Amino acid sequence: MKLWSIEGNTQRLDGGSMFGNAPRAMWSKWMEPDAQNRIPLATRALLATPLNGRTVLFETGIGAFFEPKLRERYAIGGDGHVLLDSLRGAGFGHEDIDVVVLSHLHFDHAGGLLSAWEEGKAPELLFPNATFVIGREQWERAHDPHPRDRASYIPELLPLLEASGRVELVDEGSGRTPALGDAVRFHWSHGHTPGMMLAEVLGPELRDDGHHGGVVFCADLVPGLPWVHVPITMGYDRCAETLIDEKQAFLDDKLARNVHLFFTHDPVCALAQLERDGRGRFAGVHQMERLQARGLGESA
Repeated sequence: MKLWSIEGNTQRLDGGSMFGNAPRAMWSKWMEPDAQNRIPLATRALLATPLNGRTVLFETGIGAFFEPKLRERYAIGGDGHVLLDSLRGAGFGHEDIDVVVLSHLHFDHAGGLLSAWEEGKAPELLFPNATFVIGREQWERAHDPHPRDRASYIPELLPLLEASGRVELVDEGSGRTPALGDAVRFHWSHGHTPGMMLAEVLGPELRDDGHHGGVVFCADLVPGLPWVHVPITMGYDRCAETLIDEKQAFLDDKLARNVHLFFTHDPVCALAQLERDGRGRFAGVHQMERLQARGLGESA
């Protein structure tokens, strides 16, 4: 199996919102804000093939579906649909993807499923040959969102997914899905949004405590390196205390099993290995800016 990091369109969001209760004097050392207090963010996908005999894309980034006014509001960067260009650069087209795994359905994680905006034209669903793997609880949340996060969902997307007939919903208790078999294990988080599904590509070494040496797609539980520090949360999280407890357990497990972290939003780091620093805090080491046909379990 080989792994690629697939860059999508970038965005900029308010730094205070992205770092929750952390003061600006602290977070501005991690990511420098612009004149409007916004920090740069990637929307990066992970490509794995062959995985259970298939070509699998974990998330699709923000895409280019926004009309110009909203594109400006979220400071969307990149010309056209960058994810599609990045896939082509890796030697794939969106038609080659067999499975798309979505941690949740917020626009900066699922917007890349849609074609780029064109005036007077309705968006189209891309990835015509893919099964779309989504957690059932998140699917239900997207159909009936809370007022707090309603704006994070794409109303046009759900009918297109339903009409495709290719949605595969995963129940939290199952931990697996037919499309991916036993090659992927799911972890669950509810602090950011209900039923967020974190996919771990299982490593090659099996011990008594489970598989070692894999890669986990951290989604918005750990959006990037600064958020590896357990107390750091986002203002966008629905319950910071829940997320912190989930993150602590999640990182304890990944450190114990040497599972590498894949970041979707970090602007410069795609993959990192976990360790504890001298104060006992988690830290990301052996950082990699990009993956290009990297073998699972391959050392940095």
